Amino acid sequence: MSAYREGDRTVVLIPARMSEAEEKRWVTVMLKKLAAQESKRVLGDAELAERAQRLSDQYFGGRARPASVRWVTNQNTRWGSCTPAEGSIRLSHRLQGMPEYVVDYVLCHELAHLLVPGHGPRFWRLLEAYPRTERARGYLEGVVAADRLPHGPGARDE
Repeated sequence: MSAYREGDRTVVLIPARMSEAEEKRWVTVMLKKLAAQESKRVLGDAELAERAQRLSDQYFGGRARPASVRWVTNQNTRWGSCTPAEGSIRLSHRLQGMPEYVVDYVLCHELAHLLVPGHGPRFWRLLEAYPRTERARGYLEGVVAADRLPHGPGARDE
């Protein structure tokens, strides 16, 4: 069984031997799976930049204006980085597939650095504008902790 999009149509392939009740049930299951896959779709750099601008408008009054926002593959210990002098923001590819509120938190964190360098009290007060800061930080801490476990996501069978 499979489901995919073909232009503006959705195609669900199921065995012909199914009863009408099974067919309805499996079509519903496959549509849910397809929707879940699409929700994990990775934003491109242009979409990421648009998202950063929306977040800046919403939480920082539009004052944080990045010159560029992009995904990078060379950040394995940081979730994001910012160079305020250039106005550039880079997000680790490891964030791709994480919940939207987590990506938004990292974007807000880096946007805040365009306004306040460093991690002093003024920076954290500014970042409090994003309502899911603590939840996102907890999520990221959990990811880091899980990666350190011997049988966590980064573990290999020997």
